[in-house]
Amino acid sequence: MLLDLQPFTDADFCYLTTIGRVTGRPHTIEIWFALNGYTLYMLAGDRDRSDWVKNALHSPEVQVKINETMFSGQARLVKDTEEDAMARTLVAGKYIPRSSDDPLTGHALPCLLS
Repeated sequence: MLLDLQPFTDADFCYLTTIGRVTGRPHTIEIWFALNGYTLYMLAGDRDRSDWVKNALHSPEVQVKINETMFSGQARLVKDTEEDAMARTLVAGKYIPRSSDDPLTGHALPCLLS
């Protein structure tokens, strides 16, 4: 059963919990996100050097908390060029004013939870 994420579209951030690849303990971060249907996109500013990305690649089962609601899902890196562009556009469109030149679009690594 897919969970309807649309009621959470306007939330400012979410909490992503991965399992530490070295410690095996939960590791939670606050992160910006954008939604598209049943998929939640996040951008890793430090790309694949980010701990949460390394953790998610090691153990893709993650949890996300938005407001007071917890979700479980599978994380993966976005590799498809079109999906990559869409993820960047969604996240940048949510957080960066249209007058800004900061694209969030070149450096960050798109990841998703579905």
